[in-house]
Amino acid sequence: MTEQGTATMNWYAVQTRSRHEKMVVRQLERQGFATFLPLTSQLRQWSDRRKLVDLPLFPGYAFLRMVYQPEQRLRVLGTEGIVSFVGVHGQGMPIPDRQIEHIQTLLAAKVPMESYPFLKVGQRVRIRSGSLNGTEGILVGQASDRMLVISVELIQRSVSIRLQGYEVEPI
Repeated sequence: MTEQGTATMNWYAVQTRSRHEKMVVRQLERQGFATFLPLTSQLRQWSDRRKLVDLPLFPGYAFLRMVYQPEQRLRVLGTEGIVSFVGVHGQGMPIPDRQIEHIQTLLAAKVPMESYPFLKVGQRVRIRSGSLNGTEGILVGQASDRMLVISVELIQRSVSIRLQGYEVEPI
């Protein structure tokens, strides 16, 4: 609740059972929740074929936007495939909108990305040019091998992109 007594919509992360992310998102959407499941396409090889498949960028996690109230929390936790909310003692902690927006910007721009170990240290930077203008993250590497790491702090997961051709500025 805000100071005025009105409910606030926030993004929350839920931990899912292994390989249940897509099913969880479909169920939450049927219940009327806004969801976000960042997917990345990967080429997979089987003995008889190769196929491009969409896999979760953050395996084991899905995001939903909701007003965090006891009855809503119980509805979400009653969804098949959900283990818990991500936060202290299973209580959901809001994720800043900007962190979700940055991941959505990268996906919309179809920038090649890969999962990256979560970083707590490093210089925060903002891209100053191109289709990713305004996207913020942590600068990793130097010279021609610069990378930007964008983190969703609550679930301690990150993605990285190569910064070749983009101007960055320190924040």
